[in-house]
This record gives sequence, structure tokens and C-alpha cells, in this order.
Amino acid sequence: MPRKVWIIGSQKFKLLFLLLAGVFIILGGFIINNSFMPVFSTNEEPAAFYRADIKEKKVALTFNISWGEDKALPILDVLKEKEVNAAFFISAAWAERHPDIVEKMMKDGHTIGNHGYRYEHYPQLEENEIISDLNLSHKKIKDVTEKDVKYFRPPHGDFNKSVLETVDRFGYSVVHWSVGGQDWENPGVDTIVNNITNEVKPGDVILLHASDSAKQTGEALPIIIDKLHNENYSFVDIEELISQAEASIEEIK
Repeated sequence: MPRKVWIIGSQKFKLLFLLLAGVFIILGGFIINNSFMPVFSTNEEPAAFYRADIKEKKVALTFNISWGEDKALPILDVLKEKEVNAAFFISAAWAERHPDIVEKMMKDGHTIGNHGYRYEHYPQLEENEIISDLNLSHKKIKDVTEKDVKYFRPPHGDFNKSVLETVDRFGYSVVHWSVGGQDWENPGVDTIVNNITNEVKPGDVILLHASDSAKQTGEALPIIIDKLHNENYSFVDIEELISQAEASIEEIK
């Protein structure tokens, strides 16, 4: 059976979004012994947000990072220079090793999301292993950020219905992506730029990488930002993109 990916939002759905956010905050009080317990679920099927069906030229820029520090800092410098906010989905094991970079991300106004701890394919794990990884990653990221992050992107972007159901019980919003630069393959700066700028549409969630293995992203990033700005695109927070999205459902296999 195909899983459903919901795109949630629109002006008439803002009230619902704010109400759910309030529920998350209230339920945050149930975090015990620095461990994030599965406390939230809905009657709807579990969902993953990957783009907004909007007409305004707004996009969200997101990065995955799980290894190294050499590429992350120049990327943060570019974002600061261009006055662009992004979402960084960080491996908790990486956050433990680089709390100073996480602190800089937060100081610069970027959103922090959970990208797991063990960086293994969740669909290949048993449910208890996924729960253990979610608990550990949430605790370690909270130790560094002093915040309960609310967005989650499974390691490798790999999930199925069962994974979504497990993550949903933790109260996370799962964020996928709709346009990727394939920068982790290091195909060349021009290719990374074209992969995004030739495909981007209003409401897209853009995926890039800030790990050291993505060697060309830092050079491609300012070109991508300038090109999209020249096409009258603006970069917004994930939360804004979700809250302004039109409600729709897409069946994916």
C-alpha cells in the first residue's frame, strides 16, 4: 500500500498548525530523565512534508550534516553574507563533536533539526532500534542546543510507513525535500547549481550537504542563492513554508 505524504498548511490551516504547535509545547513537559519519550500521535496517517503547493516564490534551504567541520563553517559564512536562513539537519553524534558549530548555527538564526544518531537506514532497523536512536539523538542534540528540536529527517532520507508511524509518536514533523543538488556526489559546481536552479519551483524544499564529503557545495551555494534571488525567489524558514502551504496529498510508492 502506498504511503501518503501530506503537504500541510494554507492560510485556513494556520490555526490548526498553531494549535498543534501548542500541543507540542505542552507535551514537552513530559520529557523525563533527559529522554524524549513517544508522546504524540494523531488519527491521521503519518506524514512527511517535502514541499508546499504555493504560488509565491518562496523556498526553504536545508542542509544535512553528519561528518567534518571544514565545509560547514564556510557555508555558514556564505549564508550570513547573503542574509539567508536555512535548516540544518544534524547527526547527534556530529553535534557532540562540534558543539561550537551548532552554537554558531543557532546564533546566526538557523533552524536545527534531528538527523538521527547512528546514521543507519531506518527501514532496515527493528522498531526498538529506531526508538533507541530517536531517544539518544534527541537527548544528545538537546544537551548541545538546550532545546527540544521539532523537525526530523531520517538518516539517508530513507523512510517507509512504519518508520513514519514510529517517528510520529515522538511528536516530530518529518521534513523530506523536493529538489536536491546531488552535491554529495561532487559532480561539479555547475552541475550542482543547475540541478537546483533548473528544477526549483515555488514552495520547494532544497537539499544540500554541509559534511566534508560534499566538497563543492560551498562554492556552488552563493551562485545558487544569487540566481534564485535574481529570479525573485526568497528563502524562508521551514515553519513558514509549512504554515503557508496548500493542503494536498500525494501518493508515492
